[in-house]
Amino acid sequence: MSAPIVTRGASVRGPLAIGTYSTCHGSISLVIGRLHHVILDCRDPQQVADFYARLLGQPVTYRSDDFCVVARDETTSGIAFQLARNHVAPSWPDPKVPQQSHLDVMVDDLETARKNVLTIGARHLQGDVYADPAGHPFCLIHRPSWAPSIGSE
Repeated sequence: MSAPIVTRGASVRGPLAIGTYSTCHGSISLVIGRLHHVILDCRDPQQVADFYARLLGQPVTYRSDDFCVVARDETTSGIAFQLARNHVAPSWPDPKVPQQSHLDVMVDDLETARKNVLTIGARHLQGDVYADPAGHPFCLIHRPSWAPSIGSE
């Protein structure tokens, strides 16, 4: 049996709906899965995991030579780093090696955050864009008003 799936205002036919979820583009009536981890390739997963643990104030919850996870706890999804021996760091904003992906990190105080990310090993690229130790770009953004203040969770 098929139920309509509504995305970006268009309706298409799809498998039986698991649930209905509201988005800024309408309702989505199908959920296939749930995000487990966002995974970034790097040459040194332990170094990059340690960097993000300090940046996000969360522990490294899993660590091996070729894969590390930073998350709130061992049963929570998070960000992971996997060994890619031939990883080439992005050269953003130069398009020679595209950024591949980037993270937005919300902060309460941009000025303080700018100093702190450099202290823990980030490299400044331009504006509020920095690179982690493996070269992945991330942006510091001021915390939106709808989000709880940093550290209150």
